[in-house]
Formats: sequence, C-alpha cells, structure tokens
Amino acid sequence: MAAGPVGILGGTFDPVHNAHLRIGQLALDVLDLAQLLWIPTGAPGYRNAPVALAADRVAMLELALRGEPRYVIDRRELAPGASGYTVDTLRALRAERGPDVALVLLMGGDQFDKLETWHHWRDLFALARIAVFARPGWSPEVSDAVRAAGPVERIDMPPLDISATAIRGRIARGKDVSLLVPREVLDYISSHHLYT
Repeated sequence: MAAGPVGILGGTFDPVHNAHLRIGQLALDVLDLAQLLWIPTGAPGYRNAPVALAADRVAMLELALRGEPRYVIDRRELAPGASGYTVDTLRALRAERGPDVALVLLMGGDQFDKLETWHHWRDLFALARIAVFARPGWSPEVSDAVRAAGPVERIDMPPLDISATAIRGRIARGKDVSLLVPREVLDYISSHHLYT
C-alpha cells in the first residue's frame, strides 16, 4: 500500500487526452501523491454511456500512463453491477486502504460546479480530501451547503481547451488530433478504427 496520499481521478477517458495527463502530473507534483488511481467509469444509467468499449478505454489508458510508476489503473467501476457512484468507490477504497491513508478526490472545476447533483455528495468530504483543478479566473459559486460540508483545495492550472467530445468529433470528421492525445493513444485509435 502507498505510504503517502492516494489520488483518485475518475472519468470515461473516452479517449484519455493531454488535459487528463496534465491534471495527473500536477496532482503528483502539487499534492505529493504516493499513488494516483485512474478509475475509468462503466456505463451507469445516470450518464451517457461511453462511446468506446471498456477494453479499448483501458488499453488507451495503459499506453498513456506508461513510464510513471505512481499511476495505477483501477477497474472496479467497470465490473458488472458496479454502481459507478463516486461515493461508493470512495467507501470501498477507504475500507481497503484503512483510516490512515489520505485519499484525495481530484475533479475539474466543471464537475465541482455540479457537485450538489452527485449521489450522497456530502459523504465525499468524510471519505476524502477534495482537490479541484481550475482554470485561471474560474470562481465557483460555492453554496452554503458545500461550504459547510468541508474544505476544498483549489489547484490552478493553465487552460487546456481539450475535451474528449471534441476529440471524437474531430476524428469522425477526419481532422488532426495529434496535439490533443499522446502519440501511442492516437496510434491505437487509428489501428482500432475508433470514433470514425
């Protein structure tokens, strides 16, 4: 088990792209993480299902994360019957890691803005520290309820105008995405004819 804080970064990673990797690197550096768990989501009923199959999304993550021993892919949310709710994943991690390991839930400012719509969102604060990766100039309207739930650590990062949705759209139109995803991921997308 990791001796220092363990970061948790969830997402569809459909595909994993350079903004995801920037968040990962910043998290390692700024939060001094011993380990960062990348948790690809399954297809729960409360959000749109990913476009690529789970096996393809995991394969792309494996390619993108090579060379950084602190990165670990955690497949629990891809298991049949997994709830996909962050709170359930954090409860399971807390039970596995014990009370002494600091868990840090990483999220973008766009997700933090929707926090009060998350399933049992208040419980997240009891299970993990929350670190929000925000674009410069982002100033959330933090409600009294969120303020009362617990502290949030803000980590500023330069704006990277990259989204998986836009990448999939560009690929479907035959446009270049070589500056948006790692080379190995682009090769995988091409060889497996994803998003066309």
